[in-house]
Amino acid sequence: MRKLLSYFPGHAPLLFAALLGLVLGTALQLQQGQLFTWYAYMAIVLLAPVFYGLIAIKGIAIGWQWSIAAVVLGMLGFGATGLRATVYLYSALPPALEGADVRVTGVVARLPQRNETGLRFRLDVESALLDGQSVPAPPQVDVGWYADADKSAGDGSRALLPELRAGERWQMTLRLKAPHGARNPHGFDYELYLWEQGVQATGYVRTSAKDLAPQRMGQTWLYPVALARQVVRERIYRQVEERAFAGIIAALVVGDQSAIDRVDWDVFRATGVAHLVSISGLHISMFAWGMALVVGWLWRRSGRLCIALPAPSAALLGGVLLATAYAVFSGWGIPAQRTCLMLATVAVLRLSGARWPWPMVWLLACAVVVASDPWALLQPGFWLSFVAVGILFATNIGAIKSYPTGARGLKHHMLSGLKEQWVITVALTPLTLLLFGQVSVVGLLANALAIPWITLVVTPLAMLGVLVPALWDVAAAAVGGLYAYLQWLAAWSWASITVAVPPLWAGAAGVLGGLLLVLPWSWSLRLLGVPLLLPVFLWRAPLPAQGQFELLAADVGQGNAVLVRTTSHALLYDAGPRYSLESDAGHRVLVPLLQALHTRLDTLVLSHRDMDHVGGAPAVLAMQPQAQLLSSIEANHPLQALRATSRCAAGQSWEWDGVRFEVLHPQAADYYTAAKSNAMSCVLRISNGVQTALLVGDIEQPQEAALVARYERFSPSPLRADVLLVPHHGSKTSSSAPFLDAVAPSIGIVQSGYRNRFGHPAAGVLARLQERQIQTVDSPHCGAYTWQSWQPHNSACRRLQGRRYWHHNVP
Repeated sequence: MRKLLSYFPGHAPLLFAALLGLVLGTALQLQQGQLFTWYAYMAIVLLAPVFYGLIAIKGIAIGWQWSIAAVVLGMLGFGATGLRATVYLYSALPPALEGADVRVTGVVARLPQRNETGLRFRLDVESALLDGQSVPAPPQVDVGWYADADKSAGDGSRALLPELRAGERWQMTLRLKAPHGARNPHGFDYELYLWEQGVQATGYVRTSAKDLAPQRMGQTWLYPVALARQVVRERIYRQVEERAFAGIIAALVVGDQSAIDRVDWDVFRATGVAHLVSISGLHISMFAWGMALVVGWLWRRSGRLCIALPAPSAALLGGVLLATAYAVFSGWGIPAQRTCLMLATVAVLRLSGARWPWPMVWLLACAVVVASDPWALLQPGFWLSFVAVGILFATNIGAIKSYPTGARGLKHHMLSGLKEQWVITVALTPLTLLLFGQVSVVGLLANALAIPWITLVVTPLAMLGVLVPALWDVAAAAVGGLYAYLQWLAAWSWASITVAVPPLWAGAAGVLGGLLLVLPWSWSLRLLGVPLLLPVFLWRAPLPAQGQFELLAADVGQGNAVLVRTTSHALLYDAGPRYSLESDAGHRVLVPLLQALHTRLDTLVLSHRDMDHVGGAPAVLAMQPQAQLLSSIEANHPLQALRATSRCAAGQSWEWDGVRFEVLHPQAADYYTAAKSNAMSCVLRISNGVQTALLVGDIEQPQEAALVARYERFSPSPLRADVLLVPHHGSKTSSSAPFLDAVAPSIGIVQSGYRNRFGHPAAGVLARLQERQIQTVDSPHCGAYTWQSWQPHNSACRRLQGRRYWHHNVP
């Protein structure tokens, strides 16, 4: 092995080209919208060495060897990744089982998660029956067991859900569906996340009277680590009274990131320390570094051990092994797996005595990670980790140095740590803005304290608490002190900056500019990086011209949320649903979308009080303190405490940048007579005199008839529109024939959830839309939908743009 590894540095250009070819070939395969057949990928894999062999027989000039090596390894990377994907899809959920109630037997894997809506857990499927017949089912299913679906107890109260344990075998009836997530500009790719996790179906437990009750079949020992993690998590919550601090300790010890409240995550992101409380690559690396110091110190206490194995080698090996054990116990997440592979690769090189240039070491570690998990190339964490490591190598900060001991040594270590953090902050800021559109300004101050405090104080105390639970209280006190400091920093008005997410070219230029600023060159060369940073900070998302407007119907599932933008103004019509107490469309979809577009709302219109329309409003209002609130919600609604509300009423109108906005419903008198919240939906007409859009909330047929009667004498009718937000998500109680005839839209937008329990859009509504040749655009098939008044026939569906083979092909 040592001889083999020592061979490569002499052929560094050839090896570098080969490794780069492997990474680029893999990246190319990830751009495919549809997969080839498995034998096509197999042919590519088999032809790669044949291709190289045929050329090698004829002899290749040195210059061409690099190119040939890159092509051959690129073919291997492309073919192997495609082959893995095709094999993976063979175990996908059969379309015939979607929506079916399947009796499944399986084992609870990983940590079950409990929230106010019920339970979520991963189930490793052992067998599945449909109508008594065995059917193929995916190996892993993400399952929800909802409290509102549980049977009532005998006294009329709701029966409690069971305490699921990792490793338990259960038999239960599941209603299954293919993995399906929201598709929004700059949004989280949930389907890619499940793909990397190996999950090929989601479902929920059926517990109605006609379904067989879930049955616990016993405890197995298939997942001892997950069971141990669950026991430790429960002990942490029993020991630590402050739930927020208990959640942070649980995240550090067992990797349960869901234990941290959303408000705490907001503080950690605003101060740039989120990587410290999640089991990320940096977290594992710091743990490995700390354990290496401990192992090295202990090893040097024994002369016999040092003779058997040098202390530096023992420290390196011990650090990697203990970090891997920690990663396994903390859930063995994808980022942790990548980091352990990277650390192991570097350790093998060092232990072999091979002297490789840092670019080759860096690229080899990258290639090993990509070969094990090709889809890591699509994860922000991968790029942040490897770019950070590359910068440390390039600036020589990552080199091993000898510092004096004692007080002088501590001073050197502190100064080195501060310099490292400064270099990383400056260099990664453009990349962070490219990936997230936001960066913490106070991150350097926060991390200067948080990194040593979490690494040297909180994490050791939290880990030792497994043996001495009282130490968890000490760790909680340490967390409390740090959290107070972070809250103080996060409260600063300029704690973080947000910019429009720049295009790839601007982000790449910014990353290069950041690198130039931190390289150990003369300042005359470093300052060349400043102009390269400008596109990142000055980029602005394109806006409509004067007299034009744009609609963006966000993909929020079962609910409404439509962003309307003119040249210098923006309005959000509805804010989508609330999914749980800790999750809503505002926080998950709309806030990131508005940040990515760098959009400042002038008005938030909430059509009516139903939760699928106002669920995300608190998050949006918190982000947009200047936005006016226009709604039909009642005077005692909780949202009134967040923002004073103006009533929407027919006759209200205003103009922005040559675009007119008019409220057509409800009438002022309806506030005293309407019995249903749907009847109070604010109907908003938007027009530039050429193109018109009509947003109608959840009005039903009586309100539709009243609108038609009210405006039938006008010519042209104010109800006429080119784009219609289909009433009530396509419910059978709406979209009457007279109303559709009065509006006469060319496009109907249906915002509904995939396989929602209401059956929206109804078959009758779809038939009426089709009869009138109205193009129907629904969220499950389209994702986020963008329509622009200046090119009304060139609308765009996010699900169809940039489609990749792991995305759900909705039937």
